[in-house]
Amino acid sequence: MRFASLGSGSRGNSTLVEWATGALLIDCGFSVKDTEQRLLRLDRRAEQLAAILVTHEHSDHIKGVAALARRYQIPVYMTPGTFHSRNLGELPDLRLIHAYTPFEINGLTVKPVAVPHDAREPAQFVLEFAGLRLGILTDLGSITPHVEACYQSCDAMVLEANHDPAMLAYGSYPPSLKQRVGGQWGHLSNQQAAGFLQRVDTRRLQHLVVAHISQQNNTPALAQAALMPVTSQIKQVTYACQNEGFDWLTLV
Repeated sequence: MRFASLGSGSRGNSTLVEWATGALLIDCGFSVKDTEQRLLRLDRRAEQLAAILVTHEHSDHIKGVAALARRYQIPVYMTPGTFHSRNLGELPDLRLIHAYTPFEINGLTVKPVAVPHDAREPAQFVLEFAGLRLGILTDLGSITPHVEACYQSCDAMVLEANHDPAMLAYGSYPPSLKQRVGGQWGHLSNQQAAGFLQRVDTRRLQHLVVAHISQQNNTPALAQAALMPVTSQIKQVTYACQNEGFDWLTLV
């Protein structure tokens, strides 16, 4: 199994996952044309996708989902809350995720995870194939015991470190938006991400990708400084960016 990113941040998010018998996107926050170009950068095409998984309805995650699905006849998986939160038009193959029940796509086991975020029925995902576990965990404002339990013993993880609390507090966002981002239903700070890594079993972790880093309220350097004390034993730590995401990372 391997994974890469088309882009990570408030202007668009999409993660590409590939395994022996298929490939899928988690979210598509870019236009169809932009998505096609970003896939080509990773030597892949939309025709090769077996599915699109949607985490929630915010535009930086769902902007291109419906149009891409229609153009290439791709099945789309999302919760009922996400589906009913906005008018996506006709989808060629909608598959609703009920009660966060696990399901399979071409031999890949997908485990949806309920998270606290200011969306209708958000889900993050743990993917399993051939004994390997990839955890995708962004867009949540706090870590619940359920989240900690679901992300134990991953072989790779994409983890949000969205903001530095001081930058957020003294930045240009209006007070209401600062409260939303920093609240329990918003986004993880660098320190929350570090605390989460302290509490989960990371002994199997081959790759940690630090993602959804705010361009207004954080910097890769600040995220790295906060996480360094808890990432020294992880084999490879990658910091995703908005424009290029990150290149292929392979699990062995």
